[in-house]
Amino acid sequence: MLDTLLFPLEWFVAFVMVSFHNLFTAIGMRAESGWTWALSIAGLVVVLRILLIPLFVKQIKSSRRMQLIQPELQKIQKKYKGKKDPESRQKMTEETMELYKRTGTNPFSSCMPILLQSPFFFALFRVLNNLDEMAAGKREPIGLLTQELASQAETSTLFGASLSSTFLGSDQLSVKILTVVMIILMSVSVFITQHQLMRRNMPAAALDNPMAKQQKYIMYIMPVFFAITGVNFPIGVLIYWVVTNLWTMGQQFYVIRRMPTPGSDAEKALEARRRAKGKEIKKLSIPGLNSSSDDDDDAVEPDGEKVSLTKTGAGSSAAKKSGQRVQPASNKRGKNQKRRKR
Repeated sequence: MLDTLLFPLEWFVAFVMVSFHNLFTAIGMRAESGWTWALSIAGLVVVLRILLIPLFVKQIKSSRRMQLIQPELQKIQKKYKGKKDPESRQKMTEETMELYKRTGTNPFSSCMPILLQSPFFFALFRVLNNLDEMAAGKREPIGLLTQELASQAETSTLFGASLSSTFLGSDQLSVKILTVVMIILMSVSVFITQHQLMRRNMPAAALDNPMAKQQKYIMYIMPVFFAITGVNFPIGVLIYWVVTNLWTMGQQFYVIRRMPTPGSDAEKALEARRRAKGKEIKKLSIPGLNSSSDDDDDAVEPDGEKVSLTKTGAGSSAAKKSGQRVQPASNKRGKNQKRRKR
């Protein structure tokens, strides 16, 4: 059953890896080199993450919406705090779901990129774990990954370590050293990603809510998780994991700089940069949450979000719409108008 479900994903993984392998050999890299296969695995990560960009954008928008509705969520929780009867719990759940529906917020959207990427991770694990059987002819080739290429990938080495070797399954010192280095890189990249998310992209008021506590737990637990599980994975899978984490770290840095959470230090830094360049200050709001989001100067995005545009200088709303500068009326002109009325 599992073989049937994962076969299409294994075929896709093998197709992408072999395609990148052919590309790298065409530009002069050695076909049997471990570096060629390692870069092919990195290419697989790039393809997957590019395909997941639309979901990642939805994840970011969902996270920003969750931050914006936190005050309303806290009001609901405070309203029913200490009430443990089933009726109160039911009402709190109904009001929470109504808030999600009114503001178009999906608390589960932030998990989608990770959930969708996990099957490909396990498919790569199975492909690399079965290279020896494919090379020996005991297992059918997968797509473009022929018996010859499987044998080539199985015998290729990176710093003297085979890509299909594991920390616990090998006595080679090179395998153990490379595995430890990979685990450290994975742990450091995840820690930096979570740290910049909490310190720069969360409002001070949000650091005490359950979501922030969850992020804090992830920041400290993930390195332990990598250390426990990493010793069981082939080096090729660890390469995939390291490249994925580095991509996530860079992507997170870009998002925090360009699409920060409202009320965070990153948003203040973005506003300061835009103010220094004389650009408009954009404030995100959600229809159904803030009454101020219905202003005429708001730009409505396709997904229902509104961005309030504020000029970085003095001027009326009419001037903002027309783009013309409003000339201030002098005191002398005002006095002349009063005399005419008399």
